[in-house]
Amino acid sequence: MRHDIQPNERAYTTKEVAEEVGIATPTVRKYGQMLERYGYEFFKDGDRRIFVKTDVDALIAIRDTDKPLNEITKELVQLQKERLEAPPETEVAAPGTYDNSLQDPNQLKDFMRALASELAAAREMNVQLSNDMAQLKTTVSRLQQDHHVISSGVGNSAQKTQAKLEKLKEQQENQYETLLEQERQRSEMLQQELQNMREEQKKEWQMQNDFNKRLEQTVQHKPQGIFGKLFAMFRE
Repeated sequence: MRHDIQPNERAYTTKEVAEEVGIATPTVRKYGQMLERYGYEFFKDGDRRIFVKTDVDALIAIRDTDKPLNEITKELVQLQKERLEAPPETEVAAPGTYDNSLQDPNQLKDFMRALASELAAAREMNVQLSNDMAQLKTTVSRLQQDHHVISSGVGNSAQKTQAKLEKLKEQQENQYETLLEQERQRSEMLQQELQNMREEQKKEWQMQNDFNKRLEQTVQHKPQGIFGKLFAMFRE
């Protein structure tokens, strides 16, 4: 148990230590937890740490060191143990002096004022945290809404794009079918024209053949003359 407090020595709250050392209040708590983890002792009022000058000096040493935090912390814990185990060179407060010092009206008044300030700071921090949480919830809600809007927009855009692609595909298929039907009709027309030409040619050949036969028959029934000789010449 600590017994190194001096008579009428000033007690510091966490906030006052932060202002004295020039570091943030959460940093003071962090350093205090590290020191306690390796065996450092603080004066306590319930769960609250009460800092004295040696504690402030320890925090300044941590602040200004170039060593790793665990190393300097262990050194400070060892120094405190050696200081507490060493025989007192001057009269020091006996165990309970701390409590007696706080019974002094002025000291008690200062201590209560410090606690009130600490409580006010804690309430202010809680209010700030509540406001930050509310703002964070609002931001998250807006982000969720924006995500929903973006997702809906992407979904609608994808549906519209798919509908356009399907419509374009249907138009291309219809156009292909139309071109194919036109080509088929054109092919049928060409085939019909070719068939008509063949029939016409066949008719002309038939007519020519009939004419030749009639001419030959006519010539054969007439007396031989100049036409007969000519016909004979064509036959040869």
